[in-house]
Amino acid sequence: RDDDDINDVASMAGVNLNEESARIMAANSDLVGTQIQSCKDEPFLAAIPLHKRILEMAKKLGITDVPAEVVTFISHATQSRLRTVIEKVTVITQHRMESYKDDEWYEQATDVRSQLKFFEQLERLEKQRKDEQEREILLKAAKSRSRQEDPEQARLKQKAKEMQQQELAQMRQRDANLTALAAIGPRKKRKLDSPGLLTIGGEGLSVSGGSQAGLGTPSSRQYARQKITRVNLRDFIFYMEQERETSRSLLLYRALLK
Repeated sequence: RDDDDINDVASMAGVNLNEESARIMAANSDLVGTQIQSCKDEPFLAAIPLHKRILEMAKKLGITDVPAEVVTFISHATQSRLRTVIEKVTVITQHRMESYKDDEWYEQATDVRSQLKFFEQLERLEKQRKDEQEREILLKAAKSRSRQEDPEQARLKQKAKEMQQQELAQMRQRDANLTALAAIGPRKKRKLDSPGLLTIGGEGLSVSGGSQAGLGTPSSRQYARQKITRVNLRDFIFYMEQERETSRSLLLYRALLK
């Protein structure tokens, strides 16, 4: 017994195992005797149509009976596969949507948008120059006083007259718009954080308090928009190109042809 007392570390530390066990049982007395059941195994796909489809495919291979456990297993396997595909495609979409403009480790080499704007501005200036040349030709034709006019000269005069009428109509419309804006006065911007303003779907809807509206408190309520990750066909194509099972599949070629 002396050897047991020397080798018993708990007794040397002054710990009584019986008392500790009784204390633990008293602390967890509400859990003692409770019955724990597992959740019901619900298949991801509809069991009856899936069973029929499996039987149709199995009959071609000479199999006449497919147990229900096989249907449940295939349903769970489909759910797991679909979850894996969605997770990978979501990562691909997030990488595509990342912006590296503010990253200090990246330097912009080309700016295609600025180049396109520059070319559009060149085209606009070229069109404006051609319009000015045509306008000068028409004005010269309209000011000519020659008695003998050929059909081309008459056509230019008619076109110049139509151009002057169109410019006059545009000036009248512009003056009318300016007059209407001056009569309305300066427009006031709506304050989205003002009391009694609800933000629903990105649009402001003013709600008056009291008996007219009959709706709750005048405090402002704003619904935070949830960030949505939009996956497109290009993301799926990129995913199928990276996967070994689908990189040479017929499904990938069909997706590329769309």
